[in-house]
Amino acid sequence: MKSILPMALLAGLLAGCATQGPPGSDPSDPFEASNRAVLEFNTSLDENIIRPAAEAYRDTVPAPMRTALRNFLRNLNEPVILANNLLQGRMMDAGHTLMRFYINSTAGGLGLFDVATASGIERRTGDFGQTLHAWGVPDGPFLMLPVFGPTTVRDAVGDGVDALASPVGLVTGATTSAMLSQMLGVGRGALGGLDLRAENIETLDALRSESLDYYARLRSVVRQRRDAQLGRSNAEGEGLSTLDDPGAPPADPAPSESFNLTITPR
Repeated sequence: MKSILPMALLAGLLAGCATQGPPGSDPSDPFEASNRAVLEFNTSLDENIIRPAAEAYRDTVPAPMRTALRNFLRNLNEPVILANNLLQGRMMDAGHTLMRFYINSTAGGLGLFDVATASGIERRTGDFGQTLHAWGVPDGPFLMLPVFGPTTVRDAVGDGVDALASPVGLVTGATTSAMLSQMLGVGRGALGGLDLRAENIETLDALRSESLDYYARLRSVVRQRRDAQLGRSNAEGEGLSTLDDPGAPPADPAPSESFNLTITPR
């Protein structure tokens, strides 16, 4: 429960200090004013620390090694996906996820190689925010969290539960000191976030440069992608990149007005 409380407290603090948006603003984003302020903080952090680190990581670590690391981290998360598949009653997906984890953990060298996908066993989605949705819990207001980026109240709580249920956290928590366990968990999250940011440098730059209002566009893209994951839209969400926009028009070759913003992805 200790991992969940800070996230819930943060969501509560954001709700408490937020101001109601102007008339005509999105009713599902009542905290828009504070969300935009958090986006500015994330932008500054990204421009000065995270993006340069991601560029250095991509320039110095060969692509095959980055792919292997990405596969390894994703494989570590398969038990969390499996648990959520079961909690949602998605038994076929649970079977696929279990098979993926077994194949990649053995034939894939502890997950360094994604043998399962090459064999036609695609990765399934499954997180506790999705589980709460299946249980009828509403999204709640849109939130922009420091460092972690855009989410909703429900998904912020779900992310905390998933972090608590991570096999890495469970194993290290049972075999090491609490401080070391937390350090390992933070290190794993930071490494995954760095790899994710390196993978999406151009994607986020394009999203920023093509947006008249980057905050509004980002909010729309994140919602569309989440709707696809939750089965609330006809868009194909499983194969989307981190921030692909299912509803975006074809790119205009002419330069567009933009804000000089970036975002630290979740």
